[in-house]
Amino acid sequence: MIQAKNITKTFPIGNSLANGREVLKGIDLEIGKGEIAAIVGASGAGKSTLLHILGTLDRPTSGQVLYENLDVFAFGDDRLSAFRNQHIGFVFQFHHLLPEFNVFENVAMPALIRGKKLTDVRHRVHELLKSVGVDDRALSRPNSLSGGEQQRVAVARALMNEPKVVLADEPSGNLDTKNALQLHELIWELSRRLEQTFIIVTHNEAFANRADEVLRIVDGQVAGKKIRDKS
Repeated sequence: MIQAKNITKTFPIGNSLANGREVLKGIDLEIGKGEIAAIVGASGAGKSTLLHILGTLDRPTSGQVLYENLDVFAFGDDRLSAFRNQHIGFVFQFHHLLPEFNVFENVAMPALIRGKKLTDVRHRVHELLKSVGVDDRALSRPNSLSGGEQQRVAVARALMNEPKVVLADEPSGNLDTKNALQLHELIWELSRRLEQTFIIVTHNEAFANRADEVLRIVDGQVAGKKIRDKS
């Protein structure tokens, strides 16, 4: 479903790429529908940069990202932004929930940005909150939730527009062991039940080893790949 072909990324120094910092040095990957792919590696290896490019938050210096054979970086900025809102969900280490809105409103936000009315997505929001186990906190403000609850709300928000893929950058990195394990189980269950594709940057080796595919990034390149035997 998702392909990356020879992705490179160089960050310029001043106005020049010639002597810039080369972070990604030719990344190739393929991820199928409903799979969990884990991206692992040392800090500074290029994991988050790769995730941002896969999520169209940043453009590569060269290379292609294809969603169902659609070359998304051939789009202009406005069309790319609309594609991102409609087809890609995000979960970050820090939940980034909007403190001035309640849980229900936070989960609905991607649909509202897309131009839908709150009354039209009410049922969808309640379904998502129930699926992640926080339906009883719909009217609560984010600061009244535990860290684990906040990340569950962030997962629900990421799923709001029924995205092709959810990208997660260290989603359990700010949680204690118990809540991290519960979040990992939730992601696993959603992937299997909804056939939802997840691409996750993680330092948690135990979680990574449960993924369908593990990509190890070393110095801006894929240094190793492990595919889980599904038999």
